[in-house]
Amino acid sequence: MRKALLQLHASVFLAGFTGILGVLIELNEGLLVWYRMAITVLTLLAILVLSKKWQNLPFAQVKKLFGIGMLIAMHWVFFYGSIKMANVSIGLVCVAGAGIFTALLEPIILKVKIKWPEVALGALSLLGIILIFKFDARYRLGIGLGIVSAILASIFSVLNKKEVDKQPAQMMMVYELTGGLFLLTLLMPFYLNYFNVAKVFPSLSDIGWLLILSWLCTVVAMDLILQALKKVSAFTQNLTLNLEPVYGILLAFLVYQENKQLGPSFYLGISCIVVSVVFQVVRASKS
Repeated sequence: MRKALLQLHASVFLAGFTGILGVLIELNEGLLVWYRMAITVLTLLAILVLSKKWQNLPFAQVKKLFGIGMLIAMHWVFFYGSIKMANVSIGLVCVAGAGIFTALLEPIILKVKIKWPEVALGALSLLGIILIFKFDARYRLGIGLGIVSAILASIFSVLNKKEVDKQPAQMMMVYELTGGLFLLTLLMPFYLNYFNVAKVFPSLSDIGWLLILSWLCTVVAMDLILQALKKVSAFTQNLTLNLEPVYGILLAFLVYQENKQLGPSFYLGISCIVVSVVFQVVRASKS
């Protein structure tokens, strides 16, 4: 269990950079996620083929993984939309809402008993988001997009828990992200038609940041998460992911001085989230 928790926290630390990279990449959220998924899928395919680890999965299994990948794609789109409509700190902290949604959805989907301590800790995280939501009306659209992102994250995490032991982590990732890439490719003509897109093709600097986002914050981070999910619950995963905003916000403070934009209720809210994570990590480490 301790190794799984270390893997989980390492992945969260890497994920903390995604918000900063989302600002540095000068693409709309839909295109950003499309390029991220395309680079990641091509990278994983090359790794699996060259290492001779590629496996053809049954069609029924492929359909499930494609569906989960579509949820991941939309989660990322709403997440980066939240960042671009608000700021890095707001977009990241909304991911904390996944804790309460997972505590409620995991028993329904996996048909297990509801765990009231997890509901309580998830509610504490949600309280943190509510406190942050109230501090400035300018960020409410960004917070709304972030909450949708959190709901999608909770659903695909629970579904991943059902599939994680059926195939190697990298195989699971490539099928899921291919499904997400397929969905975004289908939606892209409508997206480009109805949304104001400044540019379609990434600049050289965008390409560099996209490679870091795809290789370090996606391939490595998701592999660590899937390895950890074999030992920890989906709730523990999502609640620990609440530390992602802590790391990301500290980076945003350093890089963008976002601390100058945030009031006392923000810090009270983030304190609620950190406390919920600490208590759940203590509970998980004793199991």
